[in-house]
Amino acid sequence: MKLQVPLVITFLVGVFMAVQFFVPHEVGQGGYEMLLKWARLVGAFALVLGIGSLWRTHGDKIRRRRPDWPYSVVALVSFVVMVVLGIVYGHGEHTGFDWVFRHIQVPLDATMFALLAFFVASAAFRTFRARSVEATLLLVTALVVMLGRVPIGELLYHRMPQVSEWIMTVPTVAGKRGILLGVALGAAATALRIILGIERSHLGGAGGSGEGE
Repeated sequence: MKLQVPLVITFLVGVFMAVQFFVPHEVGQGGYEMLLKWARLVGAFALVLGIGSLWRTHGDKIRRRRPDWPYSVVALVSFVVMVVLGIVYGHGEHTGFDWVFRHIQVPLDATMFALLAFFVASAAFRTFRARSVEATLLLVTALVVMLGRVPIGELLYHRMPQVSEWIMTVPTVAGKRGILLGVALGAAATALRIILGIERSHLGGAGGSGEGE
């Protein structure tokens, strides 16, 4: 019963969402709005559970003095400060919440992405080693694109910016759309497996074969 009831609910809700999308009707739209309200309520409870998990995880790390536990202290203190500022003073412009976000959060994000740039450069260096035809093609394409984005590329060849722009707008977009099409088909297949009860990993089961019943 603990397994069948969630499967039935998932099937009914999934079929309803698919039908109301392709067959718009007032009844379907009303049910859709109601489900959205329920989803907001579930999200609110999930947020509470997430906050509890955050405190439990970092609190246990601090209590046991595990490696890097001072970072957990910073995380919890920052959480409390932002919550207090948001509740007491609001989160609009020119508030304490907005000041902390703009002068601490944003610079930290910029620093993190700046550090990631070095890891990306290192990964690109390892990837672009011309050990095969595909790697050589990737290396040449990357060089053309990078040269087309800087003034020295135009000095080497006057049409280098146009070539770089063509690569970014034609082959790159075509490959991106192919990837997105594959992702969309995979998402549709996964949704059907969940609706039909074939995929049960979200229920804590053993997977698609329905083992563990």
